[in-house]
Amino acid sequence: MTGKEVRGLTAEEIGVELKRLRDRLYQLRTQAVTEKVEDNSQFRKVRRDIARLLTERRSRAAAK
Repeated sequence: MTGKEVRGLTAEEIGVELKRLRDRLYQLRTQAVTEKVEDNSQFRKVRRDIARLLTERRSRAAAK
C-alpha cells in the first residue's frame, strides 16, 4: 500500500484496514512461534503499512 492509496481512503476505511493489518501481524507472530514463516519480509511490510495508516489518521486529526 502506497501513501497515495492511503490518502485516498476514508476515515472508516482506514480503521478497517488498520484492524485487518494488525490481525495479519498477529497471525505472522503466532506463525513464527508455532511454525516456520515462509516470507520474513512480510513483517516489515505489514508494520510499514500500519505506520502509513496511523500517520495519515494523525495528520487528518491535526488538520481539523
